[in-house]
Amino acid sequence: MRRENGPVVLITGASSGIGAALVGEYVRRGARVVATARREERLAALAAAAGGAVLAVRADVTVDGDLERAVAAGLERFGRLDVAVANAGFGVAGPLASLTLGDLRRQLETNVFGVLRTFYATLPALAASRGTFAVVSSVMGYLAAPGSVPYSMSKFAVRALAEGLRGELRPHGVAVVLIAPGFVASDIRRTDNRGVVHEHAPDPVPPWLCMPAEVAARKMVRAIARRRREVVLTLHGKVAVWLARHLPRTTAFLVSRSAARTRRGGRG
Repeated sequence: MRRENGPVVLITGASSGIGAALVGEYVRRGARVVATARREERLAALAAAAGGAVLAVRADVTVDGDLERAVAAGLERFGRLDVAVANAGFGVAGPLASLTLGDLRRQLETNVFGVLRTFYATLPALAASRGTFAVVSSVMGYLAAPGSVPYSMSKFAVRALAEGLRGELRPHGVAVVLIAPGFVASDIRRTDNRGVVHEHAPDPVPPWLCMPAEVAARKMVRAIARRRREVVLTLHGKVAVWLARHLPRTTAFLVSRSAARTRRGGRG
């Protein structure tokens, strides 16, 4: 495929993990990408590796106007927008009684209002192209674990957002794809409750349980291209969602035990 004929994709949270892998996968498939994130040096490296296929725009999903600016830059450079992937997010951890309302506001500002800012900024261009709005939720959007209540709240919320938006946008030709990853290799478990990444901190989840980000990105790009309603990534993620739907009490017991082991292993 000639690159000028490929889709134009905007990705938030593109500086590492799933976001960076999505940039690489879309470029490999002939797309042009507007990559947004807070860490400019990471974005610059992605853009340099991809040549003219990637436009790096520093944007913070918690800041009003940042995503409108990114969309405008993308339209000026590439002429249209076909796909938006609302991927930026992090997790606040700890028993709810030990957290503050500020912690919860910070969580929801990024994971929920950040998705909404992405939606409002990209909708006019997506409606013009009859494109696709992809929302990255989580397996934690189907079940809530002790010690991760704020994160689960945020992911339940964006799952509801995607399900409701689907019907609203269908008459306009815009598809909504909900993606719910399980454990994927990324910086999310090295990010503290203030959203600061500690790159050299250990991951409490063993590597054998984490899907490589590149594998997750391939599956996500296929699902978005097919305009799938909903896709759950990783085998353990699929099992967890099935259990949550059909055996909720068993799921609650297993999740509580797993959360206790993770807390003993440390957050990093």
